[in-house]
Amino acid sequence: MRRNKSLAEFIPEIERFIHKRVREAQNNNDMAEERTLMEYATPYTEEPHAIIVYLTVEGNNFEIKPALIYLVQQSQFSGSPTEDPNLHVSNFLRLSGTLKANQEAVRLHLFPFSLRDIASAWFHSLQNGSITSWDQMRQAFLAKFFPHSKTAQLRNQIIRFTQRDGESLYDVWEPFKEMLRLCPHHGLAKWLIMHTFYNGLLFTTKINVDAAVGGALMNKKYTGAYVLIEDMAQNHYQWTCERAITAVSPPPSKKEAGMYEVSTLDHLSAKVDTLFQKFDKLSVSVVTPALVSLPCEVCGILSHTGVEAY
Repeated sequence: MRRNKSLAEFIPEIERFIHKRVREAQNNNDMAEERTLMEYATPYTEEPHAIIVYLTVEGNNFEIKPALIYLVQQSQFSGSPTEDPNLHVSNFLRLSGTLKANQEAVRLHLFPFSLRDIASAWFHSLQNGSITSWDQMRQAFLAKFFPHSKTAQLRNQIIRFTQRDGESLYDVWEPFKEMLRLCPHHGLAKWLIMHTFYNGLLFTTKINVDAAVGGALMNKKYTGAYVLIEDMAQNHYQWTCERAITAVSPPPSKKEAGMYEVSTLDHLSAKVDTLFQKFDKLSVSVVTPALVSLPCEVCGILSHTGVEAY
């Protein structure tokens, strides 16, 4: 009686068959891909894969004008530590927003043109096909050029804000807002931001702010407190500009009706001209002294000498 083989008995045979086929396929691939040593050192002639996987655009009218590319290239980001990556992204979105249709595709196509030097080298070092959307592009860009250490540094500057002697409310309010703009992801609540600014003011400035409120600034809500400080800072800036203009321009001189004003320089010049005219009219006469004749020794008459008397 013939016994049927179980499934467990077929497994070793199947494994041997699969391993045999795999070895044959590897040998065939090695023989097909075998190249000379010179070919291994030669750069590939194939076109490199794109870093950005561009979206499929509906319609055949998708076009980016060269003028827009030129404008983007005029404000390129080089990757310097002194540059602001958030400001660069904001300016780029403003330029790319001039094309209303296909915003996602426009931004992905245009953004590489806005990079140069270190930033451009970073972009080309990304893995092929790693960017599939504008959000990925922006996150990768900010993660590279706005690291966590820079965020912590700017956040500490905001928290440690203090007003120095001689600084007005406008002098400290504008830099404080600039620190908030440089680090929009600071993570600080609005009420904490207002507390930090108010606590960093000098005592006299706090008194002026509380007097403008009519009590205490802490009794107002965030929006009202922000608007109040903004208005006070702008008013102080206007007063400072008016005082500066008054200090630079000389005060107007008083004059009587019907009389012309004569400046000190014009008056002095007229005096000098008059003096030179007097010197020109002055004639110096040379006086020749007359010969003095001696009297006669005999008779004492001046008409002749003593020799002529005899």
